[in-house]
Amino acid sequence: MRAVVLRLDAPMMSFGGVLVDRHGVIERFPGTAMLTGLIGNALGWHHRDVDLLQELQSRIHYAARWDVPPQKLIDYHTVDLSQEKMRYPGWTTRGAPEHRGGESARFGTHQRSRHYWMDGLMTVVLSLRPGTPTVDDVAAALHRPARPIFLGRKTCLPARPLLDPVTPVAQGEDLVSILESIPLWNRAGELAASRKVEVCWPAELGMRGRGDVRQVFDLRDWPNQIAAGSRLRFEGVIGDDGP
Repeated sequence: MRAVVLRLDAPMMSFGGVLVDRHGVIERFPGTAMLTGLIGNALGWHHRDVDLLQELQSRIHYAARWDVPPQKLIDYHTVDLSQEKMRYPGWTTRGAPEHRGGESARFGTHQRSRHYWMDGLMTVVLSLRPGTPTVDDVAAALHRPARPIFLGRKTCLPARPLLDPVTPVAQGEDLVSILESIPLWNRAGELAASRKVEVCWPAELGMRGRGDVRQVFDLRDWPNQIAAGSRLRFEGVIGDDGP
């Protein structure tokens, strides 16, 4: 098996979970749909390329590891819909204006809380089932992306190129063995000593270390532009306490 080796490093990252009220919550690890969008963006695809994106999502297979655990940040912000410029209705594809329902909510101040991971560094090894684009195509696109790429939300710009500078494409028996073969990094992107790390991979690859199998809702129905679908993922801790 061959896999692209990604080093996700950014001041903030956002791996969107299931929206709860005003909270844009996040998952501990990136989702399949997010990685699909990231790769599609690097390849120069558009949202209208739904068949390409749907097929790519069905082929993605990955494992991830937090080399540097992140801190959680909640960004609180408001939108004042009572401003004159905000009173104009938004137009929809149905050809009719649309206001938010209710009275006070219609032109009131709306509160939002967006969750982020801050100052973390993650390694992702990503393989593709047979088809096009290939692993080499993806590596080439991430090396010279067609457009600026981001890690979750558009505000989450990477602090370094995404590809591992030493081993952009690795080979191994499976995703777990490939992930274990990639050296740990510290905060400066330098080699670090072995230690306990948080990991995830597809549940069918089995459980190692301490952890649980979770049902994660990280798939997307691209033609209809909605979140739809789930899968089982192992999340846990592997490694020793280090020196």
